[in-house]
Amino acid sequence: MSIYDFTVKKRREGELSLSDLKGKVLLVVNTATGCGFTPQYEGLEKLYAKYKDKGFEVLDFPCNQFAGQAPGTDEEIHEFCTLKYKTTFDQLAKVEVNGENEEPLFTFLKAAIPEDEIKGVKNKMIMKSIKAISTSTKKDGDIKWNFTKFLIGRDGVPVKRYSPTVAPADIEKDIEELI
Repeated sequence: MSIYDFTVKKRREGELSLSDLKGKVLLVVNTATGCGFTPQYEGLEKLYAKYKDKGFEVLDFPCNQFAGQAPGTDEEIHEFCTLKYKTTFDQLAKVEVNGENEEPLFTFLKAAIPEDEIKGVKNKMIMKSIKAISTSTKKDGDIKWNFTKFLIGRDGVPVKRYSPTVAPADIEKDIEELI
């Protein structure tokens, strides 16, 4: 099984078959507009701008499961990101990433790579605090907060999972290895 076996809802009407992205390197991110990690949109846009012509895509899934930090409609969220962070990658429809209504794509990603990569004592402490306040994190492998990132290879297979504390710039080397 690969990411290409899934279809997701677009921000506007319709669906996106992820098989349409075959052969591309993908970064799947659950995001929020009112989170302490929201400035990572800037870094995500820099990665996208630098590598989009080499077969790289950012799949942005807004998620309101973590302290209600993505409360707007899909269009309001998109407008915020394009105005404030000048994002040019598209966003998909808002999803849940944990629990009984979680997007099946995230069920697959969490099963493929059940633990975030967390480096450094400070980041480990931040993630321990986040896990303690996250009401939607119920079981091992669950996403603990917004801006958890999954890197997907050109073959559609998940390669790595990054915690919210990992800045997009810190993923660049891994992207370059797959491009």
